[in-house]
Amino acid sequence: MLSTAHLAAIAGRRETPLMRSVVAGLADPRARDMAPPHRLAQFIAQIAHESARFRYAAESWGPTRAQRRYEGRRDLGNLQAGDGYRFRGRGPIQITGRANYARFTAWAEGPDFEAVPDAVMGDPWLGLSAVWFWQAGAGRSLNAYADKGDIEMITRRINGGLNGYADRLALYTRAGLVLLGQGPNDVRAFQRLAGLTVDGLAGPATRGALHSHLLKL
Repeated sequence: MLSTAHLAAIAGRRETPLMRSVVAGLADPRARDMAPPHRLAQFIAQIAHESARFRYAAESWGPTRAQRRYEGRRDLGNLQAGDGYRFRGRGPIQITGRANYARFTAWAEGPDFEAVPDAVMGDPWLGLSAVWFWQAGAGRSLNAYADKGDIEMITRRINGGLNGYADRLALYTRAGLVLLGQGPNDVRAFQRLAGLTVDGLAGPATRGALHSHLLKL
């Protein structure tokens, strides 16, 4: 069972409140299809990157130039004055915009997050917000990509591009190793186990072998 100790090892930092929220969200029945380790490794890598290794649970507000542009964004459902700030990003994969808060409300069958956006910050909703995005918020379930080990497409669906891609790959390696019962830096030990060239470098072959081993758990 996933624990905050696992997340701390993957992130390379002490346990944080957001880690506890992620564990609470993943323990919810609505997250049951996230349980297979090969999916979990992909999910953890992405949310760890998006939240600066489980440091931030909500968008820091300046407002920056980009944040000012949230106001009046019809594609986000921000049609009322103040919606840009009111529906700023919250959660490990920051859900943003009135329309997404409404969609999360319908999926979660919990509080009305459109009426009270800060309710997202409670448990299990904070962790579940990332589960919702993974399952439905990105336009389709990202499990289909996780099942193929397609980190690039998962990143594009979440980010819209490949920003921070190297960090996401590194976090996937750490997540895969930890979920396999090894240390987050035990690349050489895993390469020996998998019959790979032992060079300590987690390239495509090593990540592919991690995916194959996780599928067997």
